[in-house]
Amino acid sequence: MDLSKEDRLPPFVEELIGTLGVHAQYVLHGNIRDLHLVRRRGQDEFRSLLEVLWNPLRKKGYEALVLCDQVSGFHVAKAGEGGTQAAVAELLQGPNEFPGQPGRQRQAVLDRMRGITDGWARQRDEMVRDGRRLRPLRVALVIDHASRLLTDPSRLTPDERDFFLACLKLAHEATTLPPRTGPGVVPKAPGLFNPVIWLAEGERDVPAWLISGSERIRAVAVPEPDADERTTMARLLHENYERYAGRGTRDGSAEADAEETARAVGAFARAATGLSLRAMEESVKLARSRGLPFAAMPDAVRIYRLGVEKNPWSRGEIRQRILAGEDRRDKRSIPRRVLGQEAAVAMTLDILKRAALGLSGAQATSPGHRPRGVLFFAGPTGTGKTELAKAVASVLFDSDQAYLRFDMSEFSAAHSADRLVGAPPGYVGYEAGGELTSAVRENPFRVILFDEIEKADKGILDKFLQVLEDGRLTDGQGVTTYFSECVLIFTSNLGVQRTDPETGEREWIVAPGTPYKELETTVRDNVKKHFEQVIGRPELMNRIGGNVVVFDFISDDVAEQIFDLQVSNIQRQLAQTHQLVLRIEDKARDELLEHCTRDKWNGGRGIGMVLETHLINPLARELFAASDLGPGTTVVVTDVHEADSGRVESTVVLKAGDTVGAGGRRG
Repeated sequence: MDLSKEDRLPPFVEELIGTLGVHAQYVLHGNIRDLHLVRRRGQDEFRSLLEVLWNPLRKKGYEALVLCDQVSGFHVAKAGEGGTQAAVAELLQGPNEFPGQPGRQRQAVLDRMRGITDGWARQRDEMVRDGRRLRPLRVALVIDHASRLLTDPSRLTPDERDFFLACLKLAHEATTLPPRTGPGVVPKAPGLFNPVIWLAEGERDVPAWLISGSERIRAVAVPEPDADERTTMARLLHENYERYAGRGTRDGSAEADAEETARAVGAFARAATGLSLRAMEESVKLARSRGLPFAAMPDAVRIYRLGVEKNPWSRGEIRQRILAGEDRRDKRSIPRRVLGQEAAVAMTLDILKRAALGLSGAQATSPGHRPRGVLFFAGPTGTGKTELAKAVASVLFDSDQAYLRFDMSEFSAAHSADRLVGAPPGYVGYEAGGELTSAVRENPFRVILFDEIEKADKGILDKFLQVLEDGRLTDGQGVTTYFSECVLIFTSNLGVQRTDPETGEREWIVAPGTPYKELETTVRDNVKKHFEQVIGRPELMNRIGGNVVVFDFISDDVAEQIFDLQVSNIQRQLAQTHQLVLRIEDKARDELLEHCTRDKWNGGRGIGMVLETHLINPLARELFAASDLGPGTTVVVTDVHEADSGRVESTVVLKAGDTVGAGGRRG
């Protein structure tokens, strides 16, 4: 037997149809708004949920499918041949009520539901046609938007509780109806219920006790489409696309055409990872409206996901900016901005080049829609991790607005994940949405920095698992945000210190002067141990993979370069703000340099802190004490020393001079 020619239904439909003799009500939850694939007479087709339910119900002898929602009330959605539709419509006549209404209306709704479940047996028994009493009708009832019937499923109002309690009682009291005879109906079919089918986005959108409180009510999950279903859908949409475009057979061999079609279909199916079949259909409509060929469906999917047509990654600009970003002759290049971290900068540039070419995760069978790039900066504090993240944003998107920073020390509490993705319904802040998801939807092309990631709560780390694997995140309002065009950067001081288990004190694992290769191995090993053993998230480290970039301690030469750079910044600030010239004599400079570079543990940030106390504070004292400083006054620092009290003293001489520009100068 050729199984490919057999009729085939979605598994959830087979589950429902196969249990109509034992269950009186069903809660279909999950992917209920999607299209669904069926096979009829050896041909694949995609149909709506009502269609894939009605066809097998009709074969089972059901005569009508009644749909109920809060807007239209009860009405006939599908019906068999003859006068069935008119007969059912007549029985449904009455006020346009819907489930969930209070008082008298709620009772009217329940009476109508009871009439449907018993096929209007009493009313039909009183009717006579051609001298015969009319038998009960075989009807299925679908209640749409069941998720919107309750304000809060965990806190029912008395009216809501009474309504669903009556529905539970209705399931217990329902009886099976004898099979209908006639052409096309399976002979000797067992008695089946007239089912009530609730359509809900989530299983818990209806009271939990409705499902768990009765064997007569069954929850059936409607899953998202898998890779095979997306491929089949892509093939069907390709056939429709070609038919819509009116294209005949192209020149060239049929084999070449088949290969081209297979490539286009495969690319579309891979690009649609995480999308519903209906979203794939909408993406094709979008492609048609923009005149895109079917081979460009991945671009149409990206536009459908992100809502923007521009794609900086597809342009040559990013490639040129990355090339300029590694050119040491350019003052704005990354090596000139981040000093003394040649290995870290080189590895970062390699990952950026991979991201620009779209090769991140290319080794996987199905890369999906992971972020463009993922970087994990680890190493001692003050060595340029945050500065490198800013440089990456500037190089890739040429804009400070493309840089988004989250200090993860603010997200150490269990409830702090709500700030990132939004609070769930019913909680304070639900309407505001999430800081992270809202910002990425506003601009999908971003560098996102998660600073000091080790301080985040474990619940937030679980959110990152989904982002790193699937490139998407669903916020508290149910809106999906895609991170497929973002570069994610995590920074951490993990691997350089540890807590002594006996004393509880922090101690250094590595020290300045450690050879870089040894330091890199030690830091990587300790970062891995932290995620695996301390917080119990080895899967997170597995997804970061080889993207751990280790920073070295700053050397003496680099420390002096950073010192000179920061002194120049002070000189420029005095010149721009106060029109003063700052000059530091050699003796004072040497003393100041010795103070600033004495402690390598705090890196470049430590140099800045010492400059504040040893240079800026004494300067501020002298400048405040001076009664009149005219433009062009030269401030000369001749000596820097610590007094017995521990206070830093500086010898500062003020000399009148010509007005200076914004550049300043250093002696």
